Amino acid sequence: MAQVQQKNDVQFGIEAALPNTKDGKVPLDHAHLSRYTLSDKGLELEILRLFLAQIPLTIESLKFASMDKDWVIAAHTLKGSARAVGIGRLAELGLEAEQLGGIGDNEACSCLIVKIEAAAGEAEAYIKSHYAA
Repeated sequence: MAQVQQKNDVQFGIEAALPNTKDGKVPLDHAHLSRYTLSDKGLELEILRLFLAQIPLTIESLKFASMDKDWVIAAHTLKGSARAVGIGRLAELGLEAEQLGGIGDNEACSCLIVKIEAAAGEAEAYIKSHYAA
């Protein structure tokens, strides 16, 4: 597994010191993002900045959802935006939140929000490290 990660790191020019997730995975799928930006690093940065600006708003929407519909819309937004930029863990958590179906299970909602905040923090730290000027 480490050999595959090292190959990916070399392939994308990622320095070993960049923060990964707790499980050692890189939170951003560089190949996915590069495919949609035609390898334009400036465009990648712009897209990721927009994503990072939107994530706190989406998390707030989850936290303050007062109806099932509000929760599902915020979860769907998280899932779609994370998939679009290649942040798989956040997309998975968005799907999990969406499948929860609403705010009926307060404990499950709270647990998911904690996981989403942690994954968002990991992704943000990674992106800021990788795209530091």
